[in-house]
Amino acid sequence: MKKFKLTIRGNKYDVHLQSIEEGIAKIEVNGTTYEVEVHTEKKVTKTPTLVRKPVVHSSDSGKARTSKPTERKGAGLINAPLPGTILEIKVKVGDVVKIGDKLLIMEAMKMENNINADKEGTISAIKVNAGDSVLEGEALVEIGS
Repeated sequence: MKKFKLTIRGNKYDVHLQSIEEGIAKIEVNGTTYEVEVHTEKKVTKTPTLVRKPVVHSSDSGKARTSKPTERKGAGLINAPLPGTILEIKVKVGDVVKIGDKLLIMEAMKMENNINADKEGTISAIKVNAGDSVLEGEALVEIGS
């Protein structure tokens, strides 16, 4: 219970706030209890609300990450994780690769990045050449079974 001493038009009042529920306050003024309606203003904040778009990773192509039992194993594309420049290609068409094998070296954001195989299979196509600039999500190498 909060207590207040108010002076209104020269008259002194002892006010005890008993409770506030759903906009109705119970107050006691000089020994008499009243129920009064409380009006509040919505506070406007000056700080803007940050709204971000959901992040969509380049490796998320909308397909399920696991293959169906009847699907060819290891088939798929290796995409660029970032925009950058292809420095060196370490494989050629027909090479057999395992998960983790280095496929190419790409410069992105002033750093050299190894692009490794995330699938097993045979290199069926190389979609880029050394010196090419690529965008995020662009196909670099195709691995077939």
